Amino acid sequence: MELNIVVQGIIAGIAFGVLAMIPKFQSGYENKPVAMTVSFINRFAIGLLTFTADFNLYSWLTGIIIGFLLSLPEAIFTKDYRHVLFMGMLGGLICGEVMWIIR
Repeated sequence: MELNIVVQGIIAGIAFGVLAMIPKFQSGYENKPVAMTVSFINRFAIGLLTFTADFNLYSWLTGIIIGFLLSLPEAIFTKDYRHVLFMGMLGGLICGEVMWIIR
């Protein structure tokens, strides 16, 4: 049974979101539940949109662009540009490659 792209994106988004929450358990943020929720929602959106967006580019490049654009507000807010942008772009790259492999 083949899943449609929205379901594939939801699965990828949940997987990426859960993985992104793990480092927040040991973080020094004052409000860990909020930090974990924001991280999950952001990474979920990257996974979902990487699978469903069609930029007419390579899937890995689409993932990097989406990862950068969606991670930028969080990076600006937390002033942790390197880590947040790197993780968002890496996750977008991986989601794009997974999308290319399974299609």
